[in-house]
Amino acid sequence: MGSDSEAEKTQQKEKERKKLLALAPIAKPLAGKKLCKRTLKLVRRAAEHKCLKRGVKEVVKSIRRGHKGLCVIAGNISPIDVITHVPVLCEEADIPYIYVTSKEDLANAGATKRPTCCVLVLTKPTKGELGAEEQEKLNEDYKQVAAEVSELASTIF
Repeated sequence: MGSDSEAEKTQQKEKERKKLLALAPIAKPLAGKKLCKRTLKLVRRAAEHKCLKRGVKEVVKSIRRGHKGLCVIAGNISPIDVITHVPVLCEEADIPYIYVTSKEDLANAGATKRPTCCVLVLTKPTKGELGAEEQEKLNEDYKQVAAEVSELASTIF
């Protein structure tokens, strides 16, 4: 019984090591384990409330239209040229952005089956309104993650 848990732990560590090896060299600022978990939780909650833009095309369109939010980019995209312009757009529009290790994890959090390059978490839905309690909880999570992302980005740059 103890050997099963040991085998599972080593398998999990091997999986994490492979994710880190697949990362692109430009994936900075990269979220640590705790921040990654919190960010994906925010993405999941935003997807439930329809406050999420998925994919490079939708994210770029939203940024150019002036929507504000948090941009979450997958770090294991190949070819990397697909997303190299997104951080520049985010910086110009003063939108915080963070890289997570896996596009598969990002897709699972965003409620899609297909791996996703990047998502933009909006503070309010594009259509309709949220309940006051749900809006407050989403904003609270958003502010917490955005503050940590800004803090992480300021230590890197």
